[in-house]
Amino acid sequence: MSSDTTAIVTGGARGIGRAIAVQLADRGVDVAIADIDLRAHEAYEREREQMSAPDVVTELRERGVDALGIETDVTDPDAVEAMADTVAEEFGRIDVVVANAGGGVGPIDDTFASELRVDHLQATVERNLYGTIYTCVAVAPYMKAQGDGRIITVSSGSGLEASETGSYAHYGAAKAGVVMYTKYLAQDVAEDGIAANVLAPGTIGTGRLMESFEKQGTEEVAARQAVNRIGTPEDCAEVVEFLALDAPSYLTGSVVPIDGGRVRCY
Repeated sequence: MSSDTTAIVTGGARGIGRAIAVQLADRGVDVAIADIDLRAHEAYEREREQMSAPDVVTELRERGVDALGIETDVTDPDAVEAMADTVAEEFGRIDVVVANAGGGVGPIDDTFASELRVDHLQATVERNLYGTIYTCVAVAPYMKAQGDGRIITVSSGSGLEASETGSYAHYGAAKAGVVMYTKYLAQDVAEDGIAANVLAPGTIGTGRLMESFEKQGTEEVAARQAVNRIGTPEDCAEVVEFLALDAPSYLTGSVVPIDGGRVRCY
């Protein structure tokens, strides 16, 4: 990638998305944040404590790069297309997209595969699978015209391996869909010089999830990983940095688990 590389990070206002945006900015990348709420970090105490500015767009600009913040609902294809058009107009090109926006609804321990509520299923599939597809479809024409680009979608360990109880099945199914969609996408756009890969986070201690891990017992949660610790958003961001900026073009259609040794693809 050139020194004037640009990127879009969906769901970039907090958590893993924010860490990715900051990591890319530290490499000199101009970043557009697309999030349904650009101040989403304010809902979680730990997220607020991690911020060095009132919002992530300001954090990025303080690193000396150009940054945009566009409130976007990724479940709305027209809004996603408009967001991509705005970024292309402002930055002149789109080199990298990280389709990170997503998330599940309903209780983690009471959303069993045989008892899924239709509203939980629809909302979760729209946020994760549809939102990812809309994002990739919106940026693809710009990358094809350039003859290069890097697409990183975000699945989950839950999309690679079922939970022991069969709960949160709608989320796992949606994230599994992200994996397979990205593999098809990689086949489709390779001739245009575009690489598409998947990040599959495992147990990551975002400001939101750490509250849940503490209720379970952080030592117990950490012991489930081979490295005996809970992952951080920065762990994920470092992998995305490699996929976006340093990975060879021959690396495409791959799933990269970032799970401390817990989840296995095969």
